[in-house]
Amino acid sequence: MFTGLVEEVGRVLEVRPGRPTWVRIGARKVLEGTRVGDSISVSGACLTVVELFPDAFAVELAEETLRRTAPRWRAGARVNLERALKVGDRLGGHFVTGHVDGVGRVVRFDRRPGATDLFVEVPRGLEKYVAEKGSIAVDGVSLTVVSVRDRVFSVTLIPHTLEVTTLGELKVGDSVNLEVDLLARYLERLMEAR
Repeated sequence: MFTGLVEEVGRVLEVRPGRPTWVRIGARKVLEGTRVGDSISVSGACLTVVELFPDAFAVELAEETLRRTAPRWRAGARVNLERALKVGDRLGGHFVTGHVDGVGRVVRFDRRPGATDLFVEVPRGLEKYVAEKGSIAVDGVSLTVVSVRDRVFSVTLIPHTLEVTTLGELKVGDSVNLEVDLLARYLERLMEAR
């Protein structure tokens, strides 16, 4: 379980394709107290640390992970990193599981002094889980939905968020990992059971 509050931006250093694909990611802060077997959110995908290095960690990507996440598993790519919650940690974002629900596409930016509105199109079928003033994780970043129209939602990014995450590097047409609010998923399941 995560909060969607990015601790640092890391960089993919090495990728070894295979079954599974092995990826080494450069990091500093998220290595503090991390052990092999711990979970780290990498741009919204919960991954297990399989090796540790002085300035990096390695994960293994199953074919399912490669198929369901935005295509950023290449050397040089910058990624948002967050360690899993510990009991007693502050919960400043929202509950994020690190299970990517779908890959969205950036369709527009509206920039104005002090804020940037990011508009993202969600895959068909996922739009029913996105609600105005609800929570959504975009590349592992906890955000509040500002507006929803058909399959496009918007979020407002403050300068701090643009500076400390990879969201400031996005361009129109880029793919992003999306995780809808956990409560929306469970609410739908409860309603189906009735």
